[in-house]
Amino acid sequence: MNPLADASPLPVTADDSLFSSDARTVTVWSDIGCPWATLALHTLHAAAERRGTELVVDHRVFPLELFNSQSTPKPIIDAEVVAIGAKVPALGWRLWTSPEYTYPVTTLSAMEAVQAAKDPAVGGLRASDQLDTALRHAFYGEGRCISLTAEILAVAAACPLVDEKALASAVERGEGRAAVYRDWAVARGPRVQGSPHLFTAAGVDVHNPGADFRWTADPQQGGFPDFRAYTADWADGVLDSVSLSAQDR
Repeated sequence: MNPLADASPLPVTADDSLFSSDARTVTVWSDIGCPWATLALHTLHAAAERRGTELVVDHRVFPLELFNSQSTPKPIIDAEVVAIGAKVPALGWRLWTSPEYTYPVTTLSAMEAVQAAKDPAVGGLRASDQLDTALRHAFYGEGRCISLTAEILAVAAACPLVDEKALASAVERGEGRAAVYRDWAVARGPRVQGSPHLFTAAGVDVHNPGADFRWTADPQQGGFPDFRAYTADWADGVLDSVSLSAQDR
């Protein structure tokens, strides 16, 4: 997903505000409420599991609702969920079946929790990634309202790497909120093109990889995503880049 404003790519440089300098880490800019980002992360995790490769993801926030001054309209997400879920059934998605009044109005609180989980006291980077994955599944696969702190903590309780009590304390203190707004400041620059955008210290710089689609018309005017093809090959390239770069250190 892209914000309303256009962003043009520039050459990648070693900018710690844009991506992790750790050669083993894939930095992913995204919004939990973006189906395309969730597809990309699923593909990357599945490739790492298939290869037996340890994957380290640093989640950075591309907050669509801050860019657009509104929550992402449910009809747009529904259309993307149908298109993506039909093309990649392994995702296990389903249309929202919970009561309409329980539909998440914001994903900021969920993304704040993911940022807060990076604290070693909560679990660290891998815990943060595990929580992000679980929150996406809760939303797209289980129809849970991940806007609610209680629901976020319930999801966290099922994540072995996350210290639920430490996370609850961090959320109570507002940990993660400042990180979301710092990321938004960076994302408003020209380098991050949308959700998802992946970077590595080795030079990976790719926006919404593997997806060949177009909107038949303006999604706000009833258009549909024409998802023509999807390839997962890009994930092996990212993992190869990370592995080779880490070996060189």
